[in-house]
Amino acid sequence: MKVGLFIPCYVDQFYPGAAIATLRLLEKLGVEVAYPPKQTCCGQPMANSGFEHLTGDCNELFVKNFAEFDYIVAPSGSCVLHIRDHLHDDKHPEAAKSISHKIYELTSFLTDVLKVKSLPAKFPHRVGLHQSCHGQRGLHISSMTELVTPEFSKPGSLLKMVADIDLVDLTRKDECCGFGGTFCVTEEAVSVKMGKDRVADHLKHDVSYITGVDMSCLMHMEGILKRQGSKVKVIHIAEILNAG
Repeated sequence: MKVGLFIPCYVDQFYPGAAIATLRLLEKLGVEVAYPPKQTCCGQPMANSGFEHLTGDCNELFVKNFAEFDYIVAPSGSCVLHIRDHLHDDKHPEAAKSISHKIYELTSFLTDVLKVKSLPAKFPHRVGLHQSCHGQRGLHISSMTELVTPEFSKPGSLLKMVADIDLVDLTRKDECCGFGGTFCVTEEAVSVKMGKDRVADHLKHDVSYITGVDMSCLMHMEGILKRQGSKVKVIHIAEILNAG
């Protein structure tokens, strides 16, 4: 199994620790990982802003970088969903189609492909799990409370394998944080109010850390926490699963 590591641009620029933890975790689990050094943005910001017709070069480069791999793994549900639903390359249509079927968000890869049953991780802290919208409603990595279906959470099941972690049960476990990519720019006031509500649920349960599969959502909540003077920190789930 040869895995290509896709690191979204905002993770690369602002939260490299999440990328490093993803790499080390996969290698710890015996996966052969390669990082294509010429990768850039997947084009999601342009597509979200109504300019998907201008993402051709991003798509072509993505196909060129990752077509050779058996699987592609990324520590970002939103970027993975974008590639799954919107990747297209007129020059290499079959390669683009193949990539859309073999790209995985990290926790989905661990549970669905590697079928991880245990982890040598330790994180002795009280943690709240944020289930991001892209992961939940697009990639189906966790159940939705408005549906009468069996409850599950792939990130949650992995966190429960971590020794000494105190994983809290939030009041509104699948509520949006308000980030929404460019939504937080075009609808700043609504975005911030949603973020404050989401953060308040975690604070009410006295967490020390908020974790999740998308650093974009965590970054949004981190800004709110800092402005409130809170000592609560955000941390990507890969950093917890690789801790200890």
